[in-house]
Amino acid sequence: MTMRTDYPAKVLLAWAEAIGGHGGLRDWLMKNGYPELGVFIYALHLKDDARTWLMKNGHQHLMAVITGIEGDKMALAWLEHHGMHVLKQVALAGDGKEEAVRWLITHGHKELARAALNMNRVKSRIDEDHSDPHKFGQE
Repeated sequence: MTMRTDYPAKVLLAWAEAIGGHGGLRDWLMKNGYPELGVFIYALHLKDDARTWLMKNGHQHLMAVITGIEGDKMALAWLEHHGMHVLKQVALAGDGKEEAVRWLITHGHKELARAALNMNRVKSRIDEDHSDPHKFGQE
């Protein structure tokens, strides 16, 4: 199975908005030929079944972006090794590295920069929830 990395700009914009919380666009992606982008959002929110689905359905690169955002150096190295330099920058930007955001914009990947910034917001929210003693045990 080939790893798809070439998406039309409008799909990437829809994905960025879906990552930012637009459930209707997430559902649209899933029903219109881009299920991996919709499942990515669930995986980003720590849903194990979504993470498993990405791995089993040929989307290891998307899972590597998520684990790269979470600080997994091996995932970043895997993306680099497989020539997925842009996705490595997405992961770094999603982990809050401003120079990666600038790299994406400079190299013509504005939609991915927007998606990465939204990924970072999700990651930050999850990190805050996990460090807030008032939210322990809540989902």
